This record gives sequence, structure tokens and C-alpha cells, in this order.
Amino acid sequence: MPNFENKKFLTDSRLADRVADIHSFIVVDFITRAKAMEAAGKSIVNLAVGEPDFETPSPIVKAAMETLKVNSIRYGPSLGSDALREKISDWYETKYGVDLSPGRVAVTSGSSAGLLLVMGVLLSPKDEVIMADPGYPCNRHIVRAMEGRTRSVPVGPNTGYQLTADLIAEHWTDRTVAAIVASPSNPTGTLISHEEMKKICSFVESKSGSLIVDEIYHGLTFGLDAKTVLEITQNVFVINSFSKYFGMTGWRLGWIVAPELFINAIEKLAQNLYISNSDIAQQAALAAFDPKTIEMAEGNRKKYQQQREFLLPRLKNLGFIIPIDPQGAFYIYSDCSAFTGDSYSFCLDVLENVGVAIAPGIDFGNYRAKEHVRFSYTKPINVLKEGLDRLESYLKR
Repeated sequence: MPNFENKKFLTDSRLADRVADIHSFIVVDFITRAKAMEAAGKSIVNLAVGEPDFETPSPIVKAAMETLKVNSIRYGPSLGSDALREKISDWYETKYGVDLSPGRVAVTSGSSAGLLLVMGVLLSPKDEVIMADPGYPCNRHIVRAMEGRTRSVPVGPNTGYQLTADLIAEHWTDRTVAAIVASPSNPTGTLISHEEMKKICSFVESKSGSLIVDEIYHGLTFGLDAKTVLEITQNVFVINSFSKYFGMTGWRLGWIVAPELFINAIEKLAQNLYISNSDIAQQAALAAFDPKTIEMAEGNRKKYQQQREFLLPRLKNLGFIIPIDPQGAFYIYSDCSAFTGDSYSFCLDVLENVGVAIAPGIDFGNYRAKEHVRFSYTKPINVLKEGLDRLESYLKR
């Protein structure tokens, strides 16, 4: 084994080029710092974390406990258990009226692993993927890890902070092999209309490219139910997760719906990258689709809506500019240019001085990123109120 105390070894060693191009997940850095401050005795209001504040629904927990009693937790199929793949397939029929073969479902170790597998089967070195700026930061880093390149397209209020078919067409090149969209989006909480999604699907198919649709926040929409892209076409990759709507973040379980042509390739990569998914998490997730679980999840959605309706006007009254009210997820992407031109320094100062954690826009891209911050409204209203009171006192200084 190498001697890590040997300075010459450290000097002679080098990291892969991709590591230099992959930046820290800044929101996670802020959350880690907030937890350290809290452990040291400081009161922290965390409005940065993208995690449900509710407990995992009790039927899921009960199913996990029953699994532990039997004590039969083993390696499983790399694409997930047959039982869970069938449950997910049934969910699409029940919720969306979509007839989906379980053979096109791949259960993954969180949606991040799902995206990693999709990029792994699609990308060769220097292939391009079109995505929105702002957007979820890990997307571009996963593309880089798989030796692809990102074509980030600036988006703003005029398109609901979303890509459109026209924007994708404008930025498509001979090296482009895919586009990725998210509806609802992180960090903006906006959706792509069903009509616009049809246009996007049509254009990408006309280029023989692949469309990847992040539907991770489905179920967390307000005043409307999001439609799945699978209602439009089967020639698409859908990424979803048990983390958000079902409240299973720490269980690390998600899924892909893929065109049948790619399933064997996805299975081969999964076998080699992580063998199989957590067996206990999969057995617990079978209960995610029980009527009692759905009832609890829908109750949580109503609470999120109440929390959103509390936070939005408070932020606007403080001077944050929010031209598009979010329709889903649990984020508000806010223009903070009235207070700062450096969102990172602003968020750091707010955290250190008044103990409120918010996410700087620079985590989500480059387009006007220094003039934006993201608020998460997963916390109860009394916690949101405390955070906004502290933020108001900070801004009045």
C-alpha cells in the first residue's frame, strides 16, 4: 500500500483531469457548515436544504422493519427487484394512464445514480448535452464525469426559466446527442407546459437525439398535476426518485424509465458500478404506493403549498424579485440584486451573522448567478418565519 505520509508520493501523484472540472456541490458545503455551527451551539434556520422535513411515511418504515425481522437482505438484480419494477409500472398506469412495461424500468441507487447510468450509455468523449442555466448543478458534473460536454443555455422569466424547443434547436450542434430538462425544476420550481414538451420531443426525435426528463419533483405541484412526458412519447429517458414526494431521501432509491433498446446497456453498467441497489430500501419502497402512504404524501403536499404561500409574499416584501411564482418542487429562486452582486458572499455572511442558511445562485450555473439565491420551503411555517425575521433584521443593518 502507498505511504500517504510520504510527501514525495503526494507530489508525484496526480488527479484525473475530470476532477479539476467538477466543482463542489456548494449547497452541500453550506449545509455542512450550518450543521457544524449548530453542533457548536449556534441556532440555525436551514432554508438551503432540498430535503423534505417530514418523516418517511409510516407504512414504508413498517415494511422495512418487517424485512429486518425476516433478516433476508441480499444482493438483488442490478435493475431492481421484479416486485418493485412492477409496482413502478403500475404507478404509471394508476397516476398517468400510461401503459408501461416493467422491463423498461431500472431501479437505481437514487436518481443521481440513474442519471449517471443514462449518461454512461449515451455519451462518448466530447459528446454534448444541452441543459438549462440555471439548473441542477450535478447534471453538468455527471456529464463531465462521463467525458461529455455541457452546452448550458441561459434561461430567464421569458421562458419560465425553462428550455424550449426553439432554444434547443438554436444550440443543437453536430456534437449534440441529448438534451435534459426538469419539470418541475430545481432551483426554480417551474414546469414545462405539455404543449411545449411535445415540441421538444418532436425536435429531439427529428435529430435522432435523446431527451432526458427529470420528473423527480412530480407529486409536488400546486394547483395542477404535472403530466409525465411518457404520455407524449416512449422514446425518452425519465428520471424519478423516491426521495421527494415519498420522503425517502436517506434511503437512496430512484428509477429510470428508458427506451427498451437501452435497458441491457443500463443493466451492464449498473452491474459494474454498484452491483445492486439496497435490498432493504427496495422492500420498504414497495409500500410507497400503498393508499395510506399516498394519503400521507398528499397531506404533506398541502403543507408545502401553505409554506410556499407564506414565504413568497414575505420575500417579495423584503425586496427579493421573483418574476415567476414557482408551480412545484419546494424552492423559490430569487433575484437578490437589490442587496448584493455576489450571492456567495451574501449567503455566507447571512449564515455567519444571523444563522440562516440559503443557497447561492452560483451553484446552479453562470447566467446571472451572482444575482440570485435559492430558498427552500421544506420547513414548517414557524421556522420559515424565524428565518425571515432574522433575514429582515440582517437586511436592515
